[in-house]
Amino acid sequence: MRCIRSLTLLSALVADLLAVPPHASAAPALQKVTFGLDWVAEAEYGGYYQAIATGIYRKYGLDVTIRQGGPDVNNAQLLLAGKLNFDITSNGFLAFNFVQQKIPFVAVAAMFQKDPDILLAHRSSGETSFAALKGKPIAISADTRASWWLFLAHKYGYSNSQIRPYDFNLAPFFTSKTLAVQGYLTSEPFLVKQKTGHFPEVLRLDKAGFDGYAELIATSKKLVATDPSLVQRFVAASAAGWKSYLDGNPAPAFALIRKANPDMTMPLLQYGYETLKHDGIVDSGIARTKGIGAMTNARWKGFYTQMSDAGLYPKHFDYRAAYTLQFVDHKSAAP
Repeated sequence: MRCIRSLTLLSALVADLLAVPPHASAAPALQKVTFGLDWVAEAEYGGYYQAIATGIYRKYGLDVTIRQGGPDVNNAQLLLAGKLNFDITSNGFLAFNFVQQKIPFVAVAAMFQKDPDILLAHRSSGETSFAALKGKPIAISADTRASWWLFLAHKYGYSNSQIRPYDFNLAPFFTSKTLAVQGYLTSEPFLVKQKTGHFPEVLRLDKAGFDGYAELIATSKKLVATDPSLVQRFVAASAAGWKSYLDGNPAPAFALIRKANPDMTMPLLQYGYETLKHDGIVDSGIARTKGIGAMTNARWKGFYTQMSDAGLYPKHFDYRAAYTLQFVDHKSAAP
């Protein structure tokens, strides 16, 4: 009887196993995403690295690979070629340029509510305002020449004869007491102080009336149309990564940033992180109520009007084609 009972139990067990669909207990496969930065790994991208390091992207079903940018990397071309799923578009100028040049990209979130772009000047020169730099040499990159330089030139009467080439090296600034250079609020002031023992004069673009978003997440219009779930999950997970980074322990992000960019020092990382928090670069304005990454039609319209009045974009330009609010302006629930 014991043998018969054992055979009966074995048969029942085999039947149960056969009834279970193959891989029923396996976790769903993660969707691979490649995300391009507009510069090398720094504190300014901490939210994305935090989302990788703490498993936030994985919780949203994503396996994210971050590709660093730099002066010799054109992520817009890589996005157009399908090598990236998302990239960082530095500012609203570039988003408008996508429309103007009929490039099928769209901004889906604005991680920076304030643009941290700056000009650095020597305090000893007395150039303590944007207006004071009229006619003075200013070193800027080619990308800047085609974006926010145009705003400053219109507002303060700058001319292209003032422009000096900038290769993201501060050496010319240290050797010329009359030269101003472009920079980022979260890094170059610290580097100048580290070298000279004091902070330079910092002229902030957002304080000059430049009201554009920065660090925009962009993707192709095709992806928005064909896989909106992927776009929504990437935006929501990135926002969650930023919240974890700013409100929690940034050490996981710091570790990944330094692994990706060994030249990054802990003092500079800490300075950048504290500046992001202190100045509300990410979580100020509507981001406090509508969530990190939020955008509004009103602000995009205001930015377009500002730039159009300056003659930088034509009247009746279809500025709304540069962005979509489909994936922001709401608190995203956890998956």
